Amino acid sequence: MPAPDTANALGHFLRDRRARLDPATFGFAPGRRRTPGLRREEVAQRSNISPTWYTWLEQGRGGAPSTEVLNRLAAGLMLTEFEREHMFILALGHPPEPRYKEPEGITPRLQRVLDALPTSPAILRTATWDVVAWNRAAAAVLTDYSTLPRDGRNILRLMFSNARVRAAQEDWMRVAQFVVASFRADAARAGATAEITQLVEELSRSSPEFAALWRNNDVASHGDGLKRLHHPVLGPIELEFSTFAVEGRPDLTLMVYNPSTPETTDAVRRLVEAREAGAVSLPG
Repeated sequence: MPAPDTANALGHFLRDRRARLDPATFGFAPGRRRTPGLRREEVAQRSNISPTWYTWLEQGRGGAPSTEVLNRLAAGLMLTEFEREHMFILALGHPPEPRYKEPEGITPRLQRVLDALPTSPAILRTATWDVVAWNRAAAAVLTDYSTLPRDGRNILRLMFSNARVRAAQEDWMRVAQFVVASFRADAARAGATAEITQLVEELSRSSPEFAALWRNNDVASHGDGLKRLHHPVLGPIELEFSTFAVEGRPDLTLMVYNPSTPETTDAVRRLVEAREAGAVSLPG
């Protein structure tokens, strides 16, 4: 026989979350209750499903619920996004289909992670490739995003509309192909296909090169690799990049560029220090 905590994992999860809710918060009379939390019929009412069907779900009867029912339960039980995903995995064996949400703000803790990398340019970007946070090394080596308007911090816009960024790439076309293919895959994975429509149309009108690459329908994983730049102050430099998911923030990706040699590390350090002291400025 399976252990009690795994025999009906979904039912146990639903009962546990139901027990954590305060009836008074939702306008239900506290009354005399044998167990803490909401009653089954109250959860069913909040989730717009039948009390019988909800009872069966807790008892592990009636088969797998539909995604619509699970989404109603997530709202009725006030589940967090992480709890909603866990419920889908318990019920259906896989996470829910992605639904894109506009990224939230960056916490001071995340910014401190970036700032702890003094000689490694690091950025946080969204699934639609908007840069939302960066460190001093990224401003010195890649782009000083603080000088750009918010909608100008999109990596696709910079690649196809900024002459300085384009000139800095050792092989611009190869990099552009890789960026477009990775961008397409990231946006689709995040369920952001509708959100990128305006950007894709804008770049297709302004850049025949982007339009041709987008028509290719290529997809790629950004993962890790090597980036070679012609920096206006440092000259030719080589950076090893790695890409990381941010736990608890599916809307964000962390990208870190490590100098490939000790000499490059020292050069980046001197550049960052010189910019901080106001001894050097970079072209926009």
